[in-house]
Amino acid sequence: MQNLEISKNPSKLQIWWLAARPKTLPVSLSPILVGTALAWHLQGFLFYLPLFIAIFSAALIQIGTNLFNDVADFENGVDTPNRTGPKRATAQGWLSAKQVKTAAWFSFLLAFIGGIYLAFHGGLFIVAIGLLSLLAGWSYTCGPFPIAYRPLGEIFVLIFFGFAAVCGSFYLQTFFINKEILFLSLLVGIHAAAVISVNNYRDLQEDKKHGKNTLAVKIGKNNSKKFYLLEILLPYFLLFFYGDAHLYLPFFTFPLAIFLIIRFWKDSGEKLNNLLALTAKLQLLFAILLSVGIVL
Repeated sequence: MQNLEISKNPSKLQIWWLAARPKTLPVSLSPILVGTALAWHLQGFLFYLPLFIAIFSAALIQIGTNLFNDVADFENGVDTPNRTGPKRATAQGWLSAKQVKTAAWFSFLLAFIGGIYLAFHGGLFIVAIGLLSLLAGWSYTCGPFPIAYRPLGEIFVLIFFGFAAVCGSFYLQTFFINKEILFLSLLVGIHAAAVISVNNYRDLQEDKKHGKNTLAVKIGKNNSKKFYLLEILLPYFLLFFYGDAHLYLPFFTFPLAIFLIIRFWKDSGEKLNNLLALTAKLQLLFAILLSVGIVL
């Protein structure tokens, strides 16, 4: 789909595909893999229907959040047709703000419908996670206190794509939370936050000009590079000091991690679009190997 981003006359299907931002979806899949893997390791079986519905609902919440972001940044004047990042459907005039908002609410509605079953299965803990996730997805760029317009994006991702998603998927299978799942949530969440860091670093100048005070805007380019390095490497150090040799499989992704850090320090402009996708892939590969290690 690489040529899609520069196409002058994309089809409706291509436009909606771009608006959904599928390259970011590994961020919502990775935590479910890890949480489910530990549940399988501890009890030797899985509840498959809750697992599939959780994957479905998590992806829809992220798509809905992406769509709200698309239209909100356009309405706030942050996204223009000349933005450095990938083309946005509303800013390009491919879709109206009303169409994108409607699609975002529809995605949330489908996620909510799936969440009804998960609530009956998992109880009040899952109800709280589901409702908070929907609220956070909407308020990321909408409402009176948009998270993305303050230096809170990385914390938001750490909480919802780390602790909430990993612990929630684990709880759906086991109906309890332990220290190990909290530790694994931290690993997954830190790498997920790195994806947002790339996004905000790429858009730093445009965001600063339009009053979007992300962490990258607040700390500047040099500190953003150091922060990304910390986000990429910290999960490996934490995993090493955890001391469980069967969980060391994610270290096979370490060369990719070093490659991404080098790229982040050197690249700028549109080159960071590919780096963002690669950072999401690193998180997914790390999570897959971590899950395999847990199961083994």
